Amino acid sequence: MSETLDEAGLLAAELLARRWLPRKHPRVRRALVDADLWQALQDRLTQVGLRLVDNIHADHISVALVRPAEYAVFGEAGMNANNNLELPRDAISLLVVLWSLIVLPKRERQSARAAGDAGEQQEEMFQTDKPMPSAAEVSPVVSYKSLLADFGAQLGKKMRMDGNLRRLEAHGFIVRRGDDIAEGPLLDLLLDYDALAPRILDGALGDVLARAGAREPGPEADHESDQDDAAATDPSDPSEPAEPAAEGDA
Repeated sequence: MSETLDEAGLLAAELLARRWLPRKHPRVRRALVDADLWQALQDRLTQVGLRLVDNIHADHISVALVRPAEYAVFGEAGMNANNNLELPRDAISLLVVLWSLIVLPKRERQSARAAGDAGEQQEEMFQTDKPMPSAAEVSPVVSYKSLLADFGAQLGKKMRMDGNLRRLEAHGFIVRRGDDIAEGPLLDLLLDYDALAPRILDGALGDVLARAGAREPGPEADHESDQDDAAATDPSDPSEPAEPAAEGDA
């Protein structure tokens, strides 16, 4: 067995054991710059019905089932459910709200920073590629008290919301730091941004989030207000956020 395959097998085993790994992990960093190792890792995972989940906006990588394996693993009932993590419906709604409050402004900030860096590079004599700002640098945090005040009535009030926050943290979607709720390793990996973002911004939740964001101006309020202006209003009930479009299931 070649060294590349040995390294790929070790990385695959660690991903399966830990569910996610940071992009700064030594083996992950090597795989990200070694195309052969990256392909070998994908091949190893494919052999057992899994695939890599990775995007440049997230600080971690993970694994999920390939589409053909999902039915065999979860069966018809699992495929027809709104999730396969046994999360109750109000926990899914809470997940969508937190994804909207954290991932949407984070992606906007990353895009704005990348566009600014590109403009600076045009003026430089010797241009160098600058990395995408990490999630840790630009990802906003959500205040628990503000979340409870803005969405508690729709999401089961304090006791129910506290239980669902614990569920989401256990699954790696969020991280709790005192009163702050921050992006977890899987929040921007297992929810499909391209499918979910338009439904949020063009639906009733977009208007609700815009009003909530207006009460909490952050250090990059100008960027957030631009996003809020883009959110279309809808008179439908904001208590029913769109179901998340899963990127995959580990």
